[in-house]
Amino acid sequence: MTTSIVAGLRLAITLLTVVPLRAERIDRETAGRAMALAPITGLIVGGAAALVIVVGDQAGLGDLLVAALAVASMAVMTRALHLDGLADVADGLGSARPAGEALAIMKRSDIGPFGVVTLVLALLVQVTALAQASGHGHGPVAVVIAAVAGRLAVTWACRDGIPAARPDGLGVLVAGSVRPVPAGLVTAVVLIAAALTGAAAAGPRGAVLAALSVIAGLAVAAGMLWHTTRRLGGITGDVLGALVELTTTATLIVLATL
Repeated sequence: MTTSIVAGLRLAITLLTVVPLRAERIDRETAGRAMALAPITGLIVGGAAALVIVVGDQAGLGDLLVAALAVASMAVMTRALHLDGLADVADGLGSARPAGEALAIMKRSDIGPFGVVTLVLALLVQVTALAQASGHGHGPVAVVIAAVAGRLAVTWACRDGIPAARPDGLGVLVAGSVRPVPAGLVTAVVLIAAALTGAAAAGPRGAVLAALSVIAGLAVAAGMLWHTTRRLGGITGDVLGALVELTTTATLIVLATL
């Protein structure tokens, strides 16, 4: 059991971060564990961004610049794959074409106007919200919680009953691979950890806001997942990336008031 969990964690890190781990096993069972453990990779990505904030603050950089560097570090830690997914999904959905044509648009290597505008707005909101949280002295806490919440959205998007939109690609490997019970347990752990972290940073109010930020992020992800499943027929790797970025953004908006 321990070996299978380790294999799942290695696959999660391989798929969702730039950390050079080689996955020992790549199959449906391992993929399910990887997606259930996806929030742990948020500690890696968010931790890197938190370190940037701490160093930037020590160097006397302004909140806005520090926030921009922190968001940039998250893109580096993920090879910007999630941002690319967000842009592709925006182009596909924005085309208003049938599912097959929309999926074909999403597979193209270029980025269209819908994708560009969506990327700019998402990054602008992330940087602004994180800068506000940093101004309150809670930037590191906010970015870690947001990064973990973003990967928790992946866990729920891969739950049993959500199909893949294509017969190939990442979606086929991970779609429907997570059972409801593991997803619920992981969510409970994330909510408790977020509340405790928020409490340590800002007392009871911080605990409530931190938990609410995760819930808000998941609510946005649920709405987007419903829409993409209805329009595209299921999930793809691009959809998962888009969910990460949208959830992270929504979570940071709430945490801006921390």
